[in-house]
Amino acid sequence: MTRVVVVGAGPAGIRATETLVAAGLCPTVVDEGSRAGGQIYRRPPAGFTRSPGTLYGPEAGKARQLHDVFDGFVRDRKIAYHPECSVLGLHDGAAQVLGPAGVKSLPYDRLIIATGATDRLAPVPGWQMAGVYSLGATQIALKAQGVALGRRIVLAGSGPLLTLVAAQLIDAGAGVAAVLDTAPWRAQVRGGARMVLARPLFTLRGLRLRARLGALYKAGVTLASIEGDGAGPQAINWRDARGRARRTACDTVALGWHLRAETALADLAGASFEWSDTWEQWLPRADAEGRAADGLYLAGDGMSLLGADGAEISGRLAARACLADLGYQMDMGAYVRDLRGARRLRRFAKGVADAFPWPADMVRALPNDAILCRCEGVTAGELRATLPLSGPEANRAKSLSRVGMGRCQGRYCQLAGVEVMAAATGVRAAQMGRLRAQPPVRPVPLAAFVTRSDSQD
Repeated sequence: MTRVVVVGAGPAGIRATETLVAAGLCPTVVDEGSRAGGQIYRRPPAGFTRSPGTLYGPEAGKARQLHDVFDGFVRDRKIAYHPECSVLGLHDGAAQVLGPAGVKSLPYDRLIIATGATDRLAPVPGWQMAGVYSLGATQIALKAQGVALGRRIVLAGSGPLLTLVAAQLIDAGAGVAAVLDTAPWRAQVRGGARMVLARPLFTLRGLRLRARLGALYKAGVTLASIEGDGAGPQAINWRDARGRARRTACDTVALGWHLRAETALADLAGASFEWSDTWEQWLPRADAEGRAADGLYLAGDGMSLLGADGAEISGRLAARACLADLGYQMDMGAYVRDLRGARRLRRFAKGVADAFPWPADMVRALPNDAILCRCEGVTAGELRATLPLSGPEANRAKSLSRVGMGRCQGRYCQLAGVEVMAAATGVRAAQMGRLRAQPPVRPVPLAAFVTRSDSQD
């Protein structure tokens, strides 16, 4: 039987798995989580007292349905499931997977990558201190453990996740001091018009969440610095839309500017890339069904940032593309509906990108002493100092400055570093190139390579 490996068990991976199982295949699913659901539908440990309605709000029904579908496949042994496992690299038709028992090799004939996205972060002077988190990390702590990461929390950045996490924290009884959005009102109105035309009810739901924030929400701000000591943040300094200096006391800061596609495995698997002017980042190139190379299929936010509903659609499309390439017959009606749904969600995503732009000017103006790369402690000035030797080329600048060489492998600093380099060399960010992925794509203890569990299951 054809060996199909699905990487990721969020909405995209679950729908891809469902489509493959319906066709009679028994795919292998590898996921970093202990339970399927991904980030948006992340599940707490067994026995957790908060209800799905509290955790997922109006999406609770969809979350339960996805969880139940996947759990049924595991229970009925219709899939080979590897939870708490990370794919470290891909070589010669096999995935090198790190799990609790060590490293194992999982061979495949077809590969569906549904690795989702991570937070897209913009450096702010002081962001390297303890007590400064990403929006995603803040949401994980709340969903998975029922923990608010502070008593007086400032959320800063832009995008729908900013509003959502703020509302979830408030609903949980957490102390939110301010919600600072770098997107100006005019951009939000312009992009919001696109969003309304594409998904009116969904946009209205977001506006209702925003309205609940009341005076806590400030639009069009510029973040100046985060004050603090060894114990964590004490305040955040910012300028309002009129340029007036403001200071908000806090003990926690959560940052995030929408999402950054997680593309390392797609790169290692042989996908080609193109610069997205919409999202101002490099994204893998694939056709409308997710084909990226021979035997390689992409789905979810790791391919195109369309959110949870778009991830479900792209998961089904990628699995159908895989099945079609194997000679299986497709349900053309369902296929056409998903293609139409994907087009509508792309229009909505363009509205989101227009409404909540990446703060390129703020990043380009980082002072020289501001930490750019948190992992390696590299400042913006140290990166700028390498440019006479590296020129406008991201990988040469990386080798000279160490920006992107830390534990995150550039996931947090690459996009900001490109902006700093582009501003200093007078070129567009797209002309700087992208950092090449390399295995292992996650930090790995050396002992893991000594303890192997290479059963071909």
